[in-house]
Amino acid sequence: MIAVVGATATGKTALAIEIARRLGGEFEAVNADSRQVYRYLDIGTAKPTAAERAALPHRLIDVVEPDDTFSLGLWLELAKEALEEVWEQGRVPVVVGGTGQYVWALLEGWRVPRVPPQEALRREMEARPPEELLAELRRIDPESQEFIQPNNVRRVIRALEVYHTTGKPLSHWRTKDAPRFESLVIGLRMAREALYERIDARVEAMMASGFAEEVQGLVNRGYGCELPSMSGIGYGELCAHLRGETSLDEAVARTKTGTQRLSRHQNTWFKAGDERIRWIEADEGASETAAEIAAEWLGRERGDK
Repeated sequence: MIAVVGATATGKTALAIEIARRLGGEFEAVNADSRQVYRYLDIGTAKPTAAERAALPHRLIDVVEPDDTFSLGLWLELAKEALEEVWEQGRVPVVVGGTGQYVWALLEGWRVPRVPPQEALRREMEARPPEELLAELRRIDPESQEFIQPNNVRRVIRALEVYHTTGKPLSHWRTKDAPRFESLVIGLRMAREALYERIDARVEAMMASGFAEEVQGLVNRGYGCELPSMSGIGYGELCAHLRGETSLDEAVARTKTGTQRLSRHQNTWFKAGDERIRWIEADEGASETAAEIAAEWLGRERGDK
């Protein structure tokens, strides 16, 4: 499996497509962007275009409605199913996206419980004394004292919620399983100033393509701005504009700033010194370099088999 990672706007989708084109096309992409899973959120999430999807088939895009609950646990389940299907077809999966939590959860074998909020159980626990909840947690999961502070009632309740739903303590879910596959991780990087310029230009292009109209259309469909799916950068800012709280220019400026902030956060997941990542510069030679790296790695993997 190949993964193409890096900050937003570095050109990950285009690079994955070029790798497939240069190496013969026996590839399928698996989306690792936490916003592109939602239907109708197209422009603001920078989804691959129809032409890009024709050049490289993409999985895990448009898999849930904007008002559906989506989580890391669900994405992991869907991603593992997608990988198996791609392998069964004799093709190479390329995981593409900037949601670092998703990428590393898959590559590192995280155990993630699929436990949505249990409202009735939460209300029952919230009515109990915090010290009673803590005592119960320490009894069923002594190891939790290593990662849950006694005064963090919210996390204590969540830990108990997971236990009562799955029958396994939270400490069990914090361990990792050994991945069942080898992976090559290619990272795209750019100098910060150049990346910010690219981000600003992309936001302007999104606006010209109808981003504001997309958000208005979602609201008209009944998808409220309070939904988690609508909290993404750009969507929240344009919702504020639609409510009359900001001007359109201010919404655009805040979207640019928020996207720049996101790029810095993504760099905490994809660190420059991480030896697991083969970093390349996001310039004109990136496609050729990435294809050479992928070809060498695939040749070695197939040779081992």
